[in-house]
Amino acid sequence: MDPNLQYWQNNGQSFLSRLRLWFNILDPRLVLSSQAEIEEARTLLQKEGNTQRNEKVANAWLLSLSSVHADTGAVISPVFRPQGFLPISAPLVVASLIPHKGIKPALFWQFLLQSYCAGFNHSNRNATATKDNKTSMKQSLLIVGTVSYSTFAGALPQIILQRFRLFSAVTETICRSLLPIPLSACLAAFSVMVVRSEESENGIQVFDSNGNAVGVSKEAGSKAIKETALSRAALFGTTAAVPSFLLALLKRAKFVQRNPMIIAPVRHVSTAIIFGLMIPVSFSVFPQFGKIKRENLEEEFQSLESNGELFYHRGL
Repeated sequence: MDPNLQYWQNNGQSFLSRLRLWFNILDPRLVLSSQAEIEEARTLLQKEGNTQRNEKVANAWLLSLSSVHADTGAVISPVFRPQGFLPISAPLVVASLIPHKGIKPALFWQFLLQSYCAGFNHSNRNATATKDNKTSMKQSLLIVGTVSYSTFAGALPQIILQRFRLFSAVTETICRSLLPIPLSACLAAFSVMVVRSEESENGIQVFDSNGNAVGVSKEAGSKAIKETALSRAALFGTTAAVPSFLLALLKRAKFVQRNPMIIAPVRHVSTAIIFGLMIPVSFSVFPQFGKIKRENLEEEFQSLESNGELFYHRGL
């Protein structure tokens, strides 16, 4: 089992411990680490990771957890590493949620956001489900389809306003403030479920309490996808909801009514702040090294001698 999974198994079973760890892992400075620095950190962990507890080893763990895929041991592209998620996706989220004057800008920003999210989901999936080149080709087609569908669906509120010429106050409130909330949550979950669908189709590795691989389970793959989809829905749904409710309250204030120009900056800043705060929370909702009861797995696992629980890598 990869050292990263061993670390999550030993240190990430409570929500608060995961949250504290993710706040450290998501340090944007780590994304600038070179390949040589990452390999040096992995070498150090193989030698001293289980025996030493000093600052150098702690930093090596953070670099490994944030930059190396737990299934393949390969270095993740800097663009799709967890610590790159906020600085890259936050501007896209803000731009996709602001009111647009036309359909083309809405489609453009949705395309960028959905493309990045699909790439992030694929890069941080459970990679034990990938079997051959045919699977990879199918996955590529699914990613293209997901981005295309999500781009159009994400721009749907703007399309409704423009195509049907519905510019009443109620319609604009629904399309610009209310509809994006469930839409953002559903599209985020949809992207995870489709891009990572091979995990439920082919199954993912499951481990016993000692870290030994005991087989491949489709049920564990489905559970990993479901948990990640729910956490991503919480991230994007909350990011869309809180600024909308905040602006609805601010618009009642006399100061804002006298200075309506303040609404746009407040919307942008509050969206970025909520998104940044929700990232470590959403990543921490479910453990990276998840548990699944043996009776919920396939028949082949029922005869295993264990304490009734097996483990799997959830992905991100």
